[in-house]
Amino acid sequence: MSLKIKLKRLKENYVINQAQRAKLPEFSSDEICRQRITFSGRVQNVGFRLEVVELAKRLGLTGYCDNLENGDVVAELQGAPDKIDFLVSFMEGLKRVKVTDKIVEELELVENETDFTSERKRT
Repeated sequence: MSLKIKLKRLKENYVINQAQRAKLPEFSSDEICRQRITFSGRVQNVGFRLEVVELAKRLGLTGYCDNLENGDVVAELQGAPDKIDFLVSFMEGLKRVKVTDKIVEELELVENETDFTSERKRT
């Protein structure tokens, strides 16, 4: 196994462990919404997308997170608004990441969506 692959796996394991160790607050909202959030800054090649995926799964959110060609990361998050707010705040607070801007758009709910993926489903 090459050194590059070993380093990538080490980084991925670090990110996954960090997302699993994140202390989650108590959430009380039964309301559901869907938001598309576009993050700009140093958000690619730092484990950002992987951490969004892992944390979203822990929070029971559905949707996807994907890298854009311009260096931004887009996430569509569906679930309780307080859980989405927590995820966004958590990601903005990471030291290895630098979110310089974010655009939040309210979207229609996606019916029968059951999971969170690391890239949007292409149709």
